[in-house]
Amino acid sequence: MWDYTDKVKEYFFNPKNAGVLTEANAVGEVGAIACGDALKLMLSVDPETEVILDARFQTFGCGSAIASSSALTDMIIGKTLAEAMNITNQDIADFLGGLPPEKMHCSVMGYEALQAAVANFRGETWSDDHEEGALVCKCFGVDEGMIERAIKMNKLTSIEAVTDYTKAGGGCLTCFDKLEEILVRVNAELVAESLLPEHEAYRVGAADRQKIKEKTKAAKQQQPPVLVEISPLAPSSPLPPSAGLTNLQRIRVIEQAIEEMRPFLRKDGGDCELVDVDGSNVLVNLSGACVGCQMAGVTISGIQERLIAKLGTPIRVVPVGRTAH
Repeated sequence: MWDYTDKVKEYFFNPKNAGVLTEANAVGEVGAIACGDALKLMLSVDPETEVILDARFQTFGCGSAIASSSALTDMIIGKTLAEAMNITNQDIADFLGGLPPEKMHCSVMGYEALQAAVANFRGETWSDDHEEGALVCKCFGVDEGMIERAIKMNKLTSIEAVTDYTKAGGGCLTCFDKLEEILVRVNAELVAESLLPEHEAYRVGAADRQKIKEKTKAAKQQQPPVLVEISPLAPSSPLPPSAGLTNLQRIRVIEQAIEEMRPFLRKDGGDCELVDVDGSNVLVNLSGACVGCQMAGVTISGIQERLIAKLGTPIRVVPVGRTAH
């Protein structure tokens, strides 16, 4: 079970600056709904001073992703773009009092979205665009540039650490060889720049592909992504306003939440429809990319987390065809 700080819990249950920023003149989007996590960061920037006047976000993902995105907006409002660009993913994690290693990818997603938003404001092309075959991990839509930046910024020296910070390699692991190649190359660059001791640099063959795959599989079975996110929260933690609804109101909240997510799912070639609500089980029908993606279970987890955040009570999302128990 992951241990979350009080600040992470606060920013998850009471996210600040969430929603659409209509006057945004800088927008950064990273991730993909069909692959698990996605973040859209919107900034209102003074064209003359380049001071960030306001910031909003829309996040699809786990509680740590919501907390990291919300924390980032608080950190950058009032700063100039130059000052904001100096914020690292570790700064985001430190602001929250720390994140579990397995959730550091949430802070990286915030960093990447900020870089993309600034590039958008300046009329530049964000390098993380998956063009020219740069996509490395197809399960989570992670490209080479993101992996390289995470390794350099955090001085990562193992495949497991790369997965924690980027999610790359957390699925089918067919990207293992490419991850090794990138890790060896970037570690060598860090050593050459005297930023990493040579004895700490990763070497090909240092990680066992099969053991990593078994470890990842065991972790998923032992720690269901949604329940682990919610269960550490103390009973005294404030719940969303929708807690304590009647059954009919509860169903309507679920319907509305799924309808709000459908446009994003459709954008990535998938879809999700509510079929039935049976006690604490929410039965849904997945279609398109939501079914074909190797990590469709992560999409289910994201939907489930969003519904829990809306309702304030534990529920379970079950795809049609799977027995609810």
